[in-house]
Amino acid sequence: MSRDTTDGHDGAPDGSGGTDRSDDGSDGHDGADASRPAAGAEEGPDARVVPDDPWVAEGMFEGESAGSALAHLYRGEIHRMKSWRERLDRTTNWAVVVMAAVLTWAFSSETNPHYIILVGMAAVSAFLVIEARRYRGYDIWRTRVRLLQENVFAVALDRDRGLADPEWREKLSIDYVRPTMKLTFEEAVAHRLRRVYLPLFLLLLVAWLVRITAFSTRAWPASAAIGRIPGLAVSSGVAVVTLLVIFVTVRPRTWKGELLEEDAESWDRHREV
Repeated sequence: MSRDTTDGHDGAPDGSGGTDRSDDGSDGHDGADASRPAAGAEEGPDARVVPDDPWVAEGMFEGESAGSALAHLYRGEIHRMKSWRERLDRTTNWAVVVMAAVLTWAFSSETNPHYIILVGMAAVSAFLVIEARRYRGYDIWRTRVRLLQENVFAVALDRDRGLADPEWREKLSIDYVRPTMKLTFEEAVAHRLRRVYLPLFLLLLVAWLVRITAFSTRAWPASAAIGRIPGLAVSSGVAVVTLLVIFVTVRPRTWKGELLEEDAESWDRHREV
């Protein structure tokens, strides 16, 4: 009988023995779990998870690993910039399609009202607003790409070239923490007008003038009337809007990092600077 009792105690390490060690904290974990908060210890909307190593990114951009980390970072920013650039192209395509449809219908019959062209102008204006907002988002990623190109890749290719911005690391870090728009809405509108939308507006304006003169049975300004609105008032409104659009487009301003026609230089001239 005593032998059976002894045999039962011999099996204790597989059963109750493990329980005894967990009670005195000597279960082989050396108290490692005691320093960590238990699951569900912090609950509620204000609960925060404190990482074991707050310096998890230490050395990522230093030493031999810097090149690989920067390459992945640059590739990610290029992908973001490309995606937003494609969104701009889609908006432009829709504006051109709407304009073509409006012009086709306006000149398909003399009985069609001329103000459909003005409706087309309003539609193109809506696309301009949408595209300007998208361009402000696109400029966030474009600015990051240019910051890396000027201060990392340009310097790596030419050691004699100094940094374009000695504080580029700090600025990029802040922008990752809190991305901000670099362009005002008015600047974005002006840029899209210069690139695409001003020619579209001028084409619609010329088409409207031809429609109310050469394709109308009445003389101007009566031919420009819309219902009870006199033709002179309609023409004045169109003239004011056109002058406003041209002013916003050509107003002198300093573009930041834009590729303008007048800034183009050959490689040889750039090397001499």
